[in-house]
Amino acid sequence: MSIAGAIRDGGIIARRNIVGVRRTPGALVTGVAQPIIFVLILAFVFGGALGGDDYRQFLIGGILAQTLTFNSSFTAVYLAKDLQTGLIDRFRALPMSRVGVILGRTTSDLVTSIISILVIVACGFAIGWRLESNVLQIVVVFGLLLLYAFAISWIGAFIAMTARSVEVAQSLGLLWLFPVCFISGAFVSADMLPGPLRVIAEWNPVTAVATAVRQGFGNDAPAGFATAGGWPADNALLYAFLCCVAIIAVFAPIAVTQYRRISRR
Repeated sequence: MSIAGAIRDGGIIARRNIVGVRRTPGALVTGVAQPIIFVLILAFVFGGALGGDDYRQFLIGGILAQTLTFNSSFTAVYLAKDLQTGLIDRFRALPMSRVGVILGRTTSDLVTSIISILVIVACGFAIGWRLESNVLQIVVVFGLLLLYAFAISWIGAFIAMTARSVEVAQSLGLLWLFPVCFISGAFVSADMLPGPLRVIAEWNPVTAVATAVRQGFGNDAPAGFATAGGWPADNALLYAFLCCVAIIAVFAPIAVTQYRRISRR
């Protein structure tokens, strides 16, 4: 099937998923409540020891990167649910693009990510965070965040196609998130981590996105924070973009291949 056909089918699936969200808004509770909880805990419980008001400026970029990474678990769970309930079997019986079925899920989950971004921005303004850059830089940053959210959802799609049950997908979907998000520069400078963890954090895509967001929004690190160096930090926007492209290039074909294997059974 053509690329245009895959996009058309993906749009149909995406609209179906968005309608489902509108009818069950409770499904968005986690996507809304989780970033609020993280902002409040890190800003007011740990923030005082990490730089106070200055740390709140630094924090929001990390919260945005972390929350969008965690949102990939929604893709894993809901796609696994469609598999478990037999909905995907119905799609396979129709002349639909295999890419389109998964594309519709990853595209519709951008709605959750957009809501999460808006909630984090609102929380940031409420605790004193401010944008210190021009309109063009801000638009580029929000574009990067949406690209990252779309890219990371393909990892969730791969997990769903591998797990094929809601329970396993939920477990696997969360298992990798904590080390990826916390061994990074999302909440502290990567140079503050010891030895090998520092190297991992410097090249972690979560660090790249968080750093690019801070640079684009004009949010500096608190005084006393070690300044991360190296190519990933000096070229954070470019590296974050390349990471997004690489994630899609790797996990989209794998997820579609897994879908095709399921279709043959």
